[in-house]
Amino acid sequence: MFETDRTPVVVRATDPILHDGVCMALRSRDDVRVVDDGTALVALLVADRIDERMTQLLSALHHQGFTRIVLVAGEVDDNEILNAVEHGVCAVARRADAGPDVLVRLIKAAAAGEGALPPDLLGRLLNRVSRLQRQVLQPRGLRLGGMSDRETDVLKLVAAGYSTQEIADELCYSQRTVKSILHDVTNRFQLRNRSHAVAYALREGLI
Repeated sequence: MFETDRTPVVVRATDPILHDGVCMALRSRDDVRVVDDGTALVALLVADRIDERMTQLLSALHHQGFTRIVLVAGEVDDNEILNAVEHGVCAVARRADAGPDVLVRLIKAAAAGEGALPPDLLGRLLNRVSRLQRQVLQPRGLRLGGMSDRETDVLKLVAAGYSTQEIADELCYSQRTVKSILHDVTNRFQLRNRSHAVAYALREGLI
């Protein structure tokens, strides 16, 4: 396999023995390349548990610009995973499950911009998202995408080619209200104009 076909990965660990063991396992593979410089595409972080030392390493990787981080830890819980994801982690495995084949699969997934979680953790996180939608967002007229029902109603009509006046007439709003809704959406999501807002909402599946 050509050197350029091997995914460059930097390894960080809370313990030098862990670090050396993982590096040795990965160096025996011809589909990844362990590096310790700025050429790394993926960062692999290995720890016994998610503690202060691991959090410091994760924060350091995040500040170095890594957005494709694979986390391998002895034990992880739902709250720790959510915190890790906020710091750029996109793939997680328990140490007990993380043989060389699994490590390479997760590194390749991260390099491709994909995510991976243990099935039980994924199931619990999806349940939490469902509860969030049902118990917190819906009573406030919001959706997971961050848009309210009236915002999506306005954008649907913009997408259908309606003018501001026509939208106001259709939804029984004033023109000022319609303009205010569109202004709020474009500002909140840092969009350029109403056409960009429609494109964003369609791409994200919000309308």
